[in-house]
Amino acid sequence: MTVKLSTGLRNAMAGSTGFAGALANGVIHVYSGPQPVTADAAPTGTLLGTITKDAGPFTPGEATNGLTFAAPASGGVTKSADTWKFVGLAAGTAGWFRHVGNNADDDSVSTTLPRLDGAIAAGTGDLRLSSTAITVGVPVTVDVYSFQIPAQ
Repeated sequence: MTVKLSTGLRNAMAGSTGFAGALANGVIHVYSGPQPVTADAAPTGTLLGTITKDAGPFTPGEATNGLTFAAPASGGVTKSADTWKFVGLAAGTAGWFRHVGNNADDDSVSTTLPRLDGAIAAGTGDLRLSSTAITVGVPVTVDVYSFQIPAQ
């Protein structure tokens, strides 16, 4: 499993906010290359795009075009029925993602911001895209996104 939770997200999960609450109406940044060592670290690689609802514009602190989850089931959540997608900002191969909450995240080192990092693939991975080959100006959709809290 390549999912890495930031200290801020783990604190939210341990408190009253919970996973879905901490990341509600946030966005997912898609990067090339390997993940950083922890989700508290600054991102590595090139930012290839930012996933929002219908690839719409996003402003931190506002719910418009932020990502939402379906109702939890069996200890996990999946993406809502909304279309999650982005338009390529740079060309490259998607390697990893960072899901951030609906707050200003300046990509610096942080132990307070909620973040989830994970692997990307077309057929497997924590986040599954319609294509991992990203081209500038071409839309890419999220096929599968889920997070499961282990029972043990």
